[in-house]
Amino acid sequence: MTEKEKRIGLIAGSGPFPVLFAKKASAGGYRVYAAGYRNETQPAVADHAAAMQMFYIGQVDRVIKFFKKHDVSRAVMIGAIDKPSSIKQIRPDRKAISLLAAVRRDTTHDDRVLRAFAGLLEDEGIKILSSTFLLPELLAAPGCWTRRKPSRKERADIELGWKMAKAVGGLDIGQCVVVANGSVLAVEAIDGTDSTIRRGGALGRGDAVVVKVCKPIQDFRFDVPAVGSQTIETMHEAGARVLVIEAGRSIVFDREEMTELADKYGISIEACEDSYNEGKTAGQEEKNESG
Repeated sequence: MTEKEKRIGLIAGSGPFPVLFAKKASAGGYRVYAAGYRNETQPAVADHAAAMQMFYIGQVDRVIKFFKKHDVSRAVMIGAIDKPSSIKQIRPDRKAISLLAAVRRDTTHDDRVLRAFAGLLEDEGIKILSSTFLLPELLAAPGCWTRRKPSRKERADIELGWKMAKAVGGLDIGQCVVVANGSVLAVEAIDGTDSTIRRGGALGRGDAVVVKVCKPIQDFRFDVPAVGSQTIETMHEAGARVLVIEAGRSIVFDREEMTELADKYGISIEACEDSYNEGKTAGQEEKNESG
């Protein structure tokens, strides 16, 4: 690895993922140059960065200049950026305005805005890499992780939920749906996964199945579906009994803790291949079904 290849840019949003990436990259001999966002990025990212600078949303040109100053030619985009609650949090520069004008018909679709942003960075000589290229161990392994396995009735809901989630994802709306007794109870939109689980769980009355998958048009440079212990806590509070995610295409931050919580609450967790469209869970045989 050359000296330049050891330099990696990090466009850091909220949550634990940017911290995990910075820590792993630093331990692996990379020099991390982090572009963080005010009121979003965890300060702990700086503990593992050679340099870190905070920006307002919309300061695209300043981010590019920051990376170029440190001779960064490769970067990752990790972590969510919530919709600003105040106009004071947004300071769009000329490049940001041009970018939004180019995708003005699609500005409600975060993925398309992010792809346009990534394209702008690459035009400036900063290649955007997959968010998991240093952390493949975070990708969900296939199979059932918990003592409790879904019942036959729940598996029928899983199959329905999987198909619906893929359909909704194909429309670039969201990644998660909640299903119970053959009906779709909630579909993720701008409110996010936890709110979707709460809405669906309230209607499911203890029978809710949560399915979170990749969109068919998922760009793995950013916005990979992620779950963790907080997901299980939310499910428990909402009365949801089963969580299904997509094997190899979902990020799990704390699998051991997450599984322990699920076992404590009697919740099932399964990671399935996309072949579940045919009604089969990855690594699971029908003889293992219960209920």
